[in-house]
Amino acid sequence: MGVAKRRIGLEQEFFLVDEAGYLSNRADEFLQGCHLMAQAQGLNPNYFVPEFVKSMVEINTPPADTGTELAREYLKNLKLALAVARQMNLRLYPLSSYPLHIMPVMRDRPNYHIQARTIGYDKFLHAGKCTGTHLHLEVPPGVIDPRVAVSYNSTSAQREELLNIYNLATACDSALISLTRACPFYEGGAIGLASHTIRYRGSQTFGWEGVYTHLQPVGGLMPYAESVEDLVEQQFARYYAWLQAMEKAGIEPHLFLEAGGSLLKSAWNPVRLNKVGTVEIRCIDSNYPTVILAVIVLLENAANRVRRDRITVRPTRGMQIFELVGDRLYVPDFEYLNGELLYTSATEGVKNPKVKAYVDSILQFAMGEAIADAGEGANFLAKLSQDLDRYQTIEATILQEFTPTTAQLTLDAGLRLVRECCDKLEAQVSWIDTQTPLAALDAIDLL
Repeated sequence: MGVAKRRIGLEQEFFLVDEAGYLSNRADEFLQGCHLMAQAQGLNPNYFVPEFVKSMVEINTPPADTGTELAREYLKNLKLALAVARQMNLRLYPLSSYPLHIMPVMRDRPNYHIQARTIGYDKFLHAGKCTGTHLHLEVPPGVIDPRVAVSYNSTSAQREELLNIYNLATACDSALISLTRACPFYEGGAIGLASHTIRYRGSQTFGWEGVYTHLQPVGGLMPYAESVEDLVEQQFARYYAWLQAMEKAGIEPHLFLEAGGSLLKSAWNPVRLNKVGTVEIRCIDSNYPTVILAVIVLLENAANRVRRDRITVRPTRGMQIFELVGDRLYVPDFEYLNGELLYTSATEGVKNPKVKAYVDSILQFAMGEAIADAGEGANFLAKLSQDLDRYQTIEATILQEFTPTTAQLTLDAGLRLVRECCDKLEAQVSWIDTQTPLAALDAIDLL
C-alpha cells in the first residue's frame, strides 16, 4: 500500500558552560560564531538559535526525509557547534537540567516579559533551568492553518492523518519521559523525580511546582482529540485560557499579538500543533546523542506504521498498553495516561511494572514497522524490548556515581558532573559514524 512520505525534524536545547563547568551567558557571541562558521561551510546559519535566557542555546535541523538523514543533520550541526565552543573555551552541557543552583539571565524581549508577568517571574525561571528536545512529525502539507488550527480546505484523509498522529504523540508521552530521564539533580538536589517534567509542565494534582502548574491548558498534556472539530476546539480553548491569564495579570491582549503571539503560539504543551506543519513532541529530556537517536528510531517507526496501515488511534478506558487490533490501535485513556501513568513515569519510570509493560507495547508496535520496512533501528528496538528489565536511564547511571537522592550536591561534585557530561557528549559526537548514525544504536549498551 502506497503512503505519502512525511518528514521529521529536531530541536535540542543545550546549556552553555565554561571549561570549569560554570554556566556562561555568552550565548550571543557563541551563536554569532556558529553563524559565521555555518556560512563558511555553506550551511544554513538559521539552525543555531537563541533561547530566552543567555546561558542556553538551541540547535535545530532542517526537515529530513528519514530518521537516518535527520540523525546526520543533527550530528553535523552539533559538530559545528562543538567546534565553535572549543574556539571560545566554552562547552555544551547536554542534559535536561544544570545540576547546581543558578539564576538565569532573561533576554529583554516583549514576548518573554509577557510570559514572565503572566506566569510569575520566579515560576517562569524554571524554564531557564531545564532543557528539552523537540521532535517534529510532519503532517499533510497545508492541513495545519495557524489562524484556525485545521484548514477548511483540507481533505478528510489529511485531517484523519493529523488526528491520528496527534493522538499517537499524546499516547507516547509517558514512555518518552521514562526513557529519556537525564539529569537527577535540580538546584543541587536529587528529588527522585523527572525534574524537567515536573519543573516545566508542573501539576497541581501531584504537587509539582513548575512553570505551568496552574495553567495546564497552556503547558500540560492536553486530552486526546476525538475528532478534528474537538482538536480545533482545544486550540481555541487553550488560547482563551492564556488570554484570560494575561488579563488577570494586567496585560492587554494586543501586547501579546504585537509581540508575535497567535493561536498556535499560545501553546507550550508537551504535544502541540506547529505552524510549520508538524505535530511537535516536547516532552523529551535533553540528553546525549545516543538517547536522541533512540527516540528518533522509536517515533519515526511508530508514526510511519500509523500512516502506512492507516491506523486509527483510539484511547480506550481500562487500556494500560498499546494494543493493535486490525486497523485500530487501542491506547491508554487520558485519565490513566495523565494520572497514574504520568506519576509513575516521573517517579519510578520503567522499573514500575505497569510503565514497563506500556513502554514495551510501544516498542513492539514501532518494531513492526521497522521490520516491515527493513529500516535501521529494528535490531535496536528488539534488543531494547528484550532487555527492558535492565534498561538504565542516564539519570540512574549518574546517581550510581554521585550522591544518593537524600543528599545535596556539592559545588565541586556538581562542576565535575557538568564536565564529565560535556566530555561524554563530545566523545559520542566524535565516534558516531555520520554516514550510518543509527547503526550506532546496535553498537552501544543503553542497558
